[in-house]
Amino acid sequence: MTGSEDRPTWKAVAVRATPYVRVDPETLRSNIAAMQHFCDSQGLALRPHIKTHKSIEIARLQLSEGAVGLSVATVGEAEVFADTVAEHGADVLIAYPVAASAERLGRLGRRVRTIVGVDSREGIGRAADAGVAVSIEVDSGLGRTGVPAEDARALAEYSRSLGVTVTGVFTFPGHGYGMRSARRDAASDEAAALSRACDGLRAAGITDPVASGGSTPTAAFVHGDVLTELRPGVYVFMDAVQLALGAATPEKVALTVRTTVISTAVPNQFVLDAGAKVLGMDRPGFVATHGLLPAYPGTRLARLWEHHAVVETPDGVDRPMLGEQVNVVPNHVCATVNLVDELFVGNEVWQVAARGHNA
Repeated sequence: MTGSEDRPTWKAVAVRATPYVRVDPETLRSNIAAMQHFCDSQGLALRPHIKTHKSIEIARLQLSEGAVGLSVATVGEAEVFADTVAEHGADVLIAYPVAASAERLGRLGRRVRTIVGVDSREGIGRAADAGVAVSIEVDSGLGRTGVPAEDARALAEYSRSLGVTVTGVFTFPGHGYGMRSARRDAASDEAAALSRACDGLRAAGITDPVASGGSTPTAAFVHGDVLTELRPGVYVFMDAVQLALGAATPEKVALTVRTTVISTAVPNQFVLDAGAKVLGMDRPGFVATHGLLPAYPGTRLARLWEHHAVVETPDGVDRPMLGEQVNVVPNHVCATVNLVDELFVGNEVWQVAARGHNA
């Protein structure tokens, strides 16, 4: 990811107005195949999270490669992808304690086999009214949603009393978004929580529960003796945060934002036309920039406005010319994709089909 823009890894595309989001198709397919191979080698089912890409075309690539189904964050996303999932004979997990009506969930369940995340009796009751299966969410250390692992048994027993199918348990080891030790520790926490929760489900009479976990940064440390399923999302594209975490290498980055230099008026800086409305505002504490410029190492994307990105250039570091186009690797690729309508993939244009389906 260093060197001149004259020798990028991206396929050449026709000149178009910036900013826009482009994806290298070879890298995308390589990332999809590599994660599927990793899961196969570990004896894990892969259920990728589509909130990263929100693209029908990419979901089809994942399912064709061997994914057992898809994970989504919202009922709206599940509705967009229902036909695609059903075409592949797979199912969809809404990995979220949804508040949608039983009527809406029931309509979804008639289109595609649906599993709803629950962490309460109320959620289980809604699933019972809708006639859909559930997976019980447990907290493995993030402290966001999910019950303590020891409480999974009671929810499983309540589900069964209402005639609701319990497929298993799931968790999100999001506290693994830190340095390497945090990634490893979060994977261990994940395994411990899922192990205790599965013991509870077995005690409740569920003999073969799915133990679903995983994220892109913790995948490398997954405990395959406990988990049966992995739900990473960012791996298809990777981003600047994954590079900072050591979860990705530069050649794995499949998505960049193409931008144009609109100002060089101030010394030791230049300004790009891709601001927060394309790059997003995510910048965790361990990342010192709002994005990376592969062709201009040593620079720092220091400040963002809605349509301005200010890049600082230390003394002795070259800066591009006014009007030059450069690539930016965004910090959080999920946010960037959700801010645009289209992905320019090689010479094709793919729609961000689930953009805006946040409920």
